[in-house]
Amino acid sequence: MSIFLNYSPENGEYLLTPAGYGFVILVFFAVFAAIHLLNKPSHQSRRLKTIELVTCAGAMALAMVTSFLKLASLPFGGSITLFSMLFICLTGYFFGLKTALLTGIAYGILQFIVEPYIFTPLQAFIDYPLAFGALGLSGLFYNKKYGLVTGCVTGILGRYFCHVISGYVFFAAYAPENMNPLIYTLIYNASYIFPELLATVFLVVLPPVANAIAHVKRQVVNS
Repeated sequence: MSIFLNYSPENGEYLLTPAGYGFVILVFFAVFAAIHLLNKPSHQSRRLKTIELVTCAGAMALAMVTSFLKLASLPFGGSITLFSMLFICLTGYFFGLKTALLTGIAYGILQFIVEPYIFTPLQAFIDYPLAFGALGLSGLFYNKKYGLVTGCVTGILGRYFCHVISGYVFFAAYAPENMNPLIYTLIYNASYIFPELLATVFLVVLPPVANAIAHVKRQVVNS
């Protein structure tokens, strides 16, 4: 098909070639470098930039580890994990929109490297960098009252709607007979996104957790 993708007729999806994996890894490092180089004004201290980069790397690592701790998995993709989305949302609460978007995109690319599913290239773009990048919408509220909760809800819902768009456009054929494909993809994606959303909100509103996260934010931002 190309130097980056091969089509597999057996399972009806595209597979990354070695060159494709290499290209995606290069893109990941380019986006990750952008977190350090492009997301703050020039007067920011080198020390603070380094702390921010390390924090975002740690958030992605924790998100990746917890994404493998699946409480439930669905047959056509999607799973309820142990708060994996929270760690990307926290980068928005700590550093704002631009940093969180870049971190989410980089994390989406990392998820794609580890567990790629390519029905079409556009579908892969929506389901990975765009959907996980949407978690960075949490940064819209990083200086707002109740910004942690509002940010988590906004970011996770952003990811949900990306998967709904992908499901409706590319996977309508999987809808049960006589069922509207849009209703099907809304319900299907809600079945794993919403339980984790509710669990995440419940966790971050607990006073000990909220206070601990606020303390970490002060330490990171004021370093």
